[in-house]
Amino acid sequence: MSGTLNKVMLIGHLGDDLKMNHFEGGNCLGRFPLATNESYTNKQTGERVTNTEWHNIVVRNKAAEVCEKYLKKGDKVYVEGRLKTRQWQGEDGNTKYSTEVHVTDFTFLSNKESQSSGSTSSSNPKTKPIQEGPFETTDNINEDEHDDLPF
Repeated sequence: MSGTLNKVMLIGHLGDDLKMNHFEGGNCLGRFPLATNESYTNKQTGERVTNTEWHNIVVRNKAAEVCEKYLKKGDKVYVEGRLKTRQWQGEDGNTKYSTEVHVTDFTFLSNKESQSSGSTSSSNPKTKPIQEGPFETTDNINEDEHDDLPF
């Protein structure tokens, strides 16, 4: 096979709120850390071990605006994109590197009062747009309360 592939798919929790940068011309860029976990049982001790891996996530323009509006620290999200490594000179004169996931598609997985699940994509025309406006939830309704309703 002569082709190459650069594709990343992650499901994890936001480690912090989205940080936005706005540029001239109306473009913007959002960044947030995403934590993914791997759990296993140590066969020698029987102890449950969890390892957390942190990923630097980058979203652009309209996708960044949607993420800024609906995502917050702790939310669960699916992201799909490609890896890109940046390089720069640090204050100490050493070359620094950072590997990022540049998002092409995402889906909100947290069940929240202020949103219903939604997704957006720059490459998938079949994705449903996120509904905007006030949302109602029944998450806090106790099951016993339904029995007292007259209808």
